[in-house]
Amino acid sequence: MLDINEIKKVLPHRFPFLLVDRIVEIESGKRAVGIKNVTTNEFFSQQDYFNGDMPGAIQVEAMAQVAAFVVLDLIEDKSQIPLFAAINKARFRKPVVPGDQLRIEVILKRFKANIGKFKATTYIGDEIASEAEITCVLSKLG
Repeated sequence: MLDINEIKKVLPHRFPFLLVDRIVEIESGKRAVGIKNVTTNEFFSQQDYFNGDMPGAIQVEAMAQVAAFVVLDLIEDKSQIPLFAAINKARFRKPVVPGDQLRIEVILKRFKANIGKFKATTYIGDEIASEAEITCVLSKLG
């Protein structure tokens, strides 16, 4: 299990766009599970046009952030990190509201030539909140 401080060592994201509070499972090269505790302090909860709900685009970004932990051990050049590049077949099935704990499960489908394809699903309890196929591409930071 990785806490927020360990997550910050891997991801370049910071508040308000660091969207993962904990990584609770990692099967290197296969899957990872992350947790996002949604609060009323989120930037999107402060905006009337979101009605306090977590927008779908933010849910997808959280999926991509968890995906980085699936392929960490597969990356030879450790100055690279997988960054979100594309989304397909996104479905948003249940509103995510302050007070929810979002469990983000990401499964690696393929990783080739610095491009990873993932199946990602978010849950609130046992109910699916959203799901998507995402693509991430390795990029050097700095």
